[in-house]
Amino acid sequence: MTQKRMLSYVKLHIYFILIAVSESQNPKCRQADGGGDVDWAILYKAPGQASGKIIVSTNAGAWANGAAVLTQQNGHSFGVTLEHVVGNHNEIKFLAYNNVPPGMPNVKTKSNSKGVIIVRTTANTDAASWIVHTVPGFPAAKTGYSWPAAENAKGHLLICLTISESQINAIAASLLRAEPLVHYNDIPETETVGMQYFKKLSDGQFPTVPPYLSRQSIKTAAPAAVTVNIYSKSASSRYEIYRRVIVKAFKKTIKVWSRRDNKLKGDCRVVERNIRLIKSPARVGNHDTNLDADLTNWAVSDPGNIFCLIDRPYAVTTFKSFVITEMTMYLSFRKTKLFNLRWQFVLIKQIFLPDLMTLLLKLKTARSESIL
Repeated sequence: MTQKRMLSYVKLHIYFILIAVSESQNPKCRQADGGGDVDWAILYKAPGQASGKIIVSTNAGAWANGAAVLTQQNGHSFGVTLEHVVGNHNEIKFLAYNNVPPGMPNVKTKSNSKGVIIVRTTANTDAASWIVHTVPGFPAAKTGYSWPAAENAKGHLLICLTISESQINAIAASLLRAEPLVHYNDIPETETVGMQYFKKLSDGQFPTVPPYLSRQSIKTAAPAAVTVNIYSKSASSRYEIYRRVIVKAFKKTIKVWSRRDNKLKGDCRVVERNIRLIKSPARVGNHDTNLDADLTNWAVSDPGNIFCLIDRPYAVTTFKSFVITEMTMYLSFRKTKLFNLRWQFVLIKQIFLPDLMTLLLKLKTARSESIL
């Protein structure tokens, strides 16, 4: 083999090695099968299901079947995105918070927040993601992938947003109102220089004085970026979230899927701004769900162009929620008696756990009316 030809082989091998390394350092949201990058991903796992239903930004028309069971890491969106949260990589760092932290039972906290902020620390590289979810004890930091098998019997929701690192401080500012329990953080200060709210979040310095309600704005990382407006409410605020926050934000009647405390009832006092309670069971795509086993609490507007995820049941003690609106895709929720509820995602308003965050995602996608 000539020296010139040999050199070309060496270059080819180096090229493929660099591609492999680049892929392994990727903290971004992924396709349903864990393949290419996406701007956002939403996975709903109904009670008793092992893989769930998923929507991603590149295929926002309808629910697709989960590509793999959630108890295995490979082959599905969130397992691959969390690769270096559950494993080790010198250039992937993260902050994880969960009111039920892995391996730490019976921890007392005001919050019900669960999520991970992931960043890539490679020089001259800007890549990050923010995952919010409902799964207790997940993910465990640096100890291998371990989806809690007991959670397969329950309903859960996971949402991933691909962001730039410049958005982290605004996310942290909103999370401060939720007072999350941060159980792991190895993001170096060199990545968060000037981010005073992130420092307060990582140090557990939560505000104790008004205002108890705040708003922040971030954008996802795609060229056609999704604008996310975050409204956060602290536990010190006594607003009842459904009427005082959600209905006012929607300016429409809402239909609520949630366990109830038999104290808050349906409310029809304001014309076209009512609160109606959905009966259990219901269906997401072709997956059945019921209030006894589903840990998610959500509402849809009537007309049905807004979806809202709430972190706690429809009860007098509820102070938090999460809203999705107008993402220009329709998804079907079917109650008994063939009653159809439709999701149209273009805004995500998120009101976080337990201290209220409302996320507004505004997506400019082609309108799709396909219903599962």
